[in-house]
Amino acid sequence: MLFFYSINRTNDCLTFTFIFHLSFYNVNGMEDPKISALLIVFNEEKNIEEALNSVEFADEIIVLDSFSTDKTVDIIKSKYPKVKLYQNKFEDFTKQRNLCISYAKNDWILFLDADERITPKLKNEILKEIKKPVTQNAYFFKRKFFFMGEKVNYSGTQNDKNIRLFKKEVAHYDENKRVHEGLSNVDNPGTLQNYLLHFSFDSYDAYYKKVIHYSKLKAKDLHEKRIPYQMVKQLSKSAFSFFKMYFLKLGILDGKKGLILSYLSALSSFKTYEYLKEEYA
Repeated sequence: MLFFYSINRTNDCLTFTFIFHLSFYNVNGMEDPKISALLIVFNEEKNIEEALNSVEFADEIIVLDSFSTDKTVDIIKSKYPKVKLYQNKFEDFTKQRNLCISYAKNDWILFLDADERITPKLKNEILKEIKKPVTQNAYFFKRKFFFMGEKVNYSGTQNDKNIRLFKKEVAHYDENKRVHEGLSNVDNPGTLQNYLLHFSFDSYDAYYKKVIHYSKLKAKDLHEKRIPYQMVKQLSKSAFSFFKMYFLKLGILDGKKGLILSYLSALSSFKTYEYLKEEYA
């Protein structure tokens, strides 16, 4: 009633009311869906600014930090006052992600790793998709993978995609997976067409540290499932990991990068069983 009454009073009031209407409501008279962009981080001073800048369009931005020892927190506090910053000791990725989701207030969750970037084209596709009358509960993002500053075309990255956008009502990560965590109760997710950029690591040492970190978490998963340590399995899985990445996933076509990534894939398998052996010690 106030809306129509205001229209009849003055042109200025008409202009204000019309802008208000377009800003907060879609053509069906419903309020536009809102997005909470979430990041879990640790020592990401090199990445955090570009990551946060790429999700500036979100209605809410939340960062869950694992008590970084570099300048990550200082950068957020000084340059991004609207970002909601929380801290929690890291146990595993699943617990961190679920905790971060619990802080979000909006219907749609957009999860981003600090080394990932939302492009303008992907941003526009996201905003267009969630405004449709009928949507999926979750969406895969296809990713373009960069290693040591160069794009990787093969090495298993050809079909690389992860669910990064989903409705909060289905947002619960499987607590049985510490690594390569996945959402539970998500059926038939959609796939967006524009690519998410994944600047994985700018050095071999950085990737090696990630391999070690992930291997320890995977070893804990195997130990909880009572998977026994076997040297034969350790060696065979390591060899197959290299063969699969380098030959079956065409890492050979990526030259030196493909060789390094294949070696690190094998190392991940080897270290996982090495840490599993320690779990039983």
